[in-house]
Amino acid sequence: MTVSGLLGTIALVLSGTMVNVAVPSIMGAYGVGQDQAQWASTAFITTMVASQLLSGWIVMALGQRYTYAMTLVVFTIGSAVSTVAPNIDTLIAGRILQGFSAGVIQPLVLSSIISVFPSDRRGFAVSMYSVGVTLAPSFGPVVGGVVLDLMTWRHTFFVPLPLAFLGFLLGLSFMPQERHKGPLPPFDWTGLILVCMFCASLMTGLANGQRWGWHSNEVVALLIGGVVAGIAFLMHQTRSSSPMLDVSLFKNPSYASAMVIAFLFGAGNFATNYAIPVFTQQVQGFTATAAGMVLVPAGLLLIVITPITGRVNDHVSPRYPITAGVLIFIVAAWYISKSDVNTAFIVMVLLTMLSRLAIGLVMPTMGATAVRAVPEHKINSGAATYNFVRQLGGAFGTLVFVVITEQRTAYHADAMAATQTSGNPVSREFLSQVGKVLSESGLPDTQQTAGALNFLAKVIHAQATTLGFQDAFIVSAVVFSTALIPAWILGRTTKTGS
Repeated sequence: MTVSGLLGTIALVLSGTMVNVAVPSIMGAYGVGQDQAQWASTAFITTMVASQLLSGWIVMALGQRYTYAMTLVVFTIGSAVSTVAPNIDTLIAGRILQGFSAGVIQPLVLSSIISVFPSDRRGFAVSMYSVGVTLAPSFGPVVGGVVLDLMTWRHTFFVPLPLAFLGFLLGLSFMPQERHKGPLPPFDWTGLILVCMFCASLMTGLANGQRWGWHSNEVVALLIGGVVAGIAFLMHQTRSSSPMLDVSLFKNPSYASAMVIAFLFGAGNFATNYAIPVFTQQVQGFTATAAGMVLVPAGLLLIVITPITGRVNDHVSPRYPITAGVLIFIVAAWYISKSDVNTAFIVMVLLTMLSRLAIGLVMPTMGATAVRAVPEHKINSGAATYNFVRQLGGAFGTLVFVVITEQRTAYHADAMAATQTSGNPVSREFLSQVGKVLSESGLPDTQQTAGALNFLAKVIHAQATTLGFQDAFIVSAVVFSTALIPAWILGRTTKTGS
């Protein structure tokens, strides 16, 4: 059953990061900027977040086996739509279908795996699940890169389908089929509408802030509307007779602390999975395959470290592996922020491995801690909430990273452009040298100045892009350091509880 569930989960999560290496190609294919092209990734993650909360009710209605099979069918339809998409909007629609499937399947598989392991081995059970949901994002970019270099970005949507089909066949035989006895609780349509409004409004506002203007009426309305919808959703869940999100779970300090860490680590995991392939292509000039290969050794390290962490979780306080993981991730993000066009491939590989070592220490630990903190009859709710919070962090982490990169890139470009005056001796010498090269290549005198200025503009843009990414990685390191606070609280509460 574990193998059956993980095959489907890996296939669906794999599709979430495979597209990251194709972002530059999507920008060229549809003539859009990174602020729009990144929705190929963010739409998937956002829908995955919202659909996490649907999983419990759908499982009660259809049973685990039929829900599992249904999600894989919907995923296949979404893959077909994405493959033939004539424009960016159709591509986003296909990614929404894929994200819906990925959101429903993850808490279903996690709770199913936990149910077949004895209570004293649930740390190991969660680590097995963590291998799948962390391994797939690590290998997604390299698989997508190989496909992109050999074929086209559209073919990347076909790659996960064989795994999904195999998971579908095995799931029909091995996934349990326990259906809810008695009448189904009413579906919380109000909660679904509010959580969708919360995600869609905030994501749209953040994604378009740089393009529309952060003080424009549209962006301000979207951001305020998203915050109001989020608050209304939480208030509604406390009063609903059949809530999608069990807010009472957060009364447990251990569970609440684990959820804060899950949000921050979800943000760091998804943001770096998105940023590193894009950074290595746009700044360092790597091919799509080379950009994906940066993450492969890190994925192999995750395979080794995650089961070990899972076994350790059954015997030690969660404070130690989580604190160690947070500190390691901060160091990795800080050193990645120092990378530029001259950074060697092997250095990027080692720094990425360091960040994934941190994830291998933290993810199984916080998952196991969250599961142990909830009563036996609320494991499904606890698993769904854990996945929801982690994916919510991933959605916001990716989008905020892009926003910071774009803002800082524009800032640095304006600052450097302001210094390019006739009184700048360095600029004059640069233009003179470029003009000389263009003259030697046979370019007419009337075009040499324009050519030199155009090359100078490209150099400024490349340097500004590098600095924009560096600033975003620094912000990631600083934000991540705040996870040390809930890690300390988690250590106190689990010690007290024992």
